[in-house]
Amino acid sequence: MGEIKQQTLSGVKWTAIERFSIQVATFIIGLIVARILTPDDYGLVGLVGVFFTISNILIDSGFGNALVRKADRTEADYYTAFYSSLSISTVCATLIFFCSPWIASFFKQPILSPMTKWMSIGLVIGQFAMIPSAKMYIELNFKSIAKINFICSVASGLIALIIAYLGGGVWALVWLGLSSTIIRVILFYLYKPYKIILIFSKNSFHQLFGYGSKIAISGLLSSVYNEMTTIVIGKFYSPASLGNYSRGTSMATLPVNIITGIVGKVTFPILAKIQNDDTRLISVYRNYISLIMMAVVFCCLLLAALAKPLILFLLTAKWANAIIFVQIFAFAIVFDPISSLNLNLLQVKGRSDLFLRLEVIKKTIALIILLSAIPFGVIAICISKVIYTQIAIYLNTYYTGKLFGLGYWQQWKDFLPYFGYSAVACVPPLLLSLFCPWPIISLTIGFTSALVIYIIELRICKNAVFMEYVNPILNKLINRFKKQSIPQH
Repeated sequence: MGEIKQQTLSGVKWTAIERFSIQVATFIIGLIVARILTPDDYGLVGLVGVFFTISNILIDSGFGNALVRKADRTEADYYTAFYSSLSISTVCATLIFFCSPWIASFFKQPILSPMTKWMSIGLVIGQFAMIPSAKMYIELNFKSIAKINFICSVASGLIALIIAYLGGGVWALVWLGLSSTIIRVILFYLYKPYKIILIFSKNSFHQLFGYGSKIAISGLLSSVYNEMTTIVIGKFYSPASLGNYSRGTSMATLPVNIITGIVGKVTFPILAKIQNDDTRLISVYRNYISLIMMAVVFCCLLLAALAKPLILFLLTAKWANAIIFVQIFAFAIVFDPISSLNLNLLQVKGRSDLFLRLEVIKKTIALIILLSAIPFGVIAICISKVIYTQIAIYLNTYYTGKLFGLGYWQQWKDFLPYFGYSAVACVPPLLLSLFCPWPIISLTIGFTSALVIYIIELRICKNAVFMEYVNPILNKLINRFKKQSIPQH
């Protein structure tokens, strides 16, 4: 267990550095860009996002996860996955390129035609980072990955900012994605050079695709559902409504994506290494769940409490209609880590068949709920996400309960206390949000007071995961601060 803990802490350290540095840099750049652009601009990019999200899932086809999970992988496996993804990306890019006029006509937005043509180029270019990135994840080389992603995000963000400042409008967002892809490929190649070798193994393809295809189909169903919301809002409501919805939901998912991104990247390859030891696997898994939910629940409830001053201070009053979406979606996204890690367990154990079966059931239910919400407006559509999330977490824990004896209620016991701690801690920021007319005061005092109260609660209650993983780090920081505060004679 000591080795696993050390690998986890090391991976989390560098992935945390990556995530936070990237998010701080891109958040600042994104705020400036958002102040220059309008909700309509973001809505336009959101309209075509569905085609690229689906294409990326088809292109990957689960090859990435299959490579990480496979213990006896060879060079033939890497190049087979690369050529397969490159072929699929070429087909997808070609289809999107020639269908761009139809896409523009469907949404009645002529600018979508040239936008999608340029964006389709990135699908093919991106595949040339596949081999080096896969090898670095398998080697748990999170330090180099952190450097690459930080440089890539900052550089592409600055390019978008320059274009927006020069009056490029929506093209700033187009080049944000395209330049990010190009820079990422270059940096991965520089860190992990490789030669293009003509190797393709049918046996390797069948092994990788046999496992990965089910994951890909599951991801496709999930993305179709998520992007169906975008299509529905874009078709039946205005681009501004879609822009507010997209901006609000993206802000709500920000803390969860940071936290789950940090732990998710680290946990899958580590869990894959102990996939044959069920007792150890479940012990490590439960620690991961508690550690993630300790942070996620607090962040989501705090975000809901401070949504109003946060939007008004960062994005100005023109984005005020996005406040309600931040608040509602915070309660939808809070359970995502539970669902993701439960599905990770199925992937680690090679049960991609169960993974796919769950997605078919869940997305059928989700589609019914979504379609039922359409007549009641965009807010109702957002609320439908909250309802679906509760159903999804129950279904995702079903097979975990069957295979490992760790079902829905057992997992609830691991993270339920965090809701109580977080609710108490978020009372002061909620009151400030409601009654304080100055957003900056609400944010600073509200965040600080909530964080202090939350840490005190966890310490008083001697929460096991907090005391093992977080408290030692806090003690080191406090001791370091004390030493620096003592005057030297």
